[in-house]
Amino acid sequence: MYKVSVMYPNQEVAKFNFEYYRTTHMQLVERHLKSFGLIKTGVDKGISGGGDQRAPYICIGHLYFQTQEGYDKGLAEVGSILRADIPNFTNTTPIRQISEILD
Repeated sequence: MYKVSVMYPNQEVAKFNFEYYRTTHMQLVERHLKSFGLIKTGVDKGISGGGDQRAPYICIGHLYFQTQEGYDKGLAEVGSILRADIPNFTNTTPIRQISEILD
């Protein structure tokens, strides 16, 4: 299984609408990527970087796929639709990481 983590940096001026992200954006993701093998999604809200440190990411969205190829094909086909929705919930530019789940 593969996990795509979409991480939104917790910058000084970062704004993030969690309600929109959870209800509207993630539904958009599911609707457009399910046919490419999306299994499930998840959302993490950054609380802390430990101690008094700010969390490095204000939010991390997780997309789980059976194969990396499914994600790659889906993003190639519908990525522009998903990226166009980003300004509706944040003013930050996300960082992506694709990971193979070992356990």
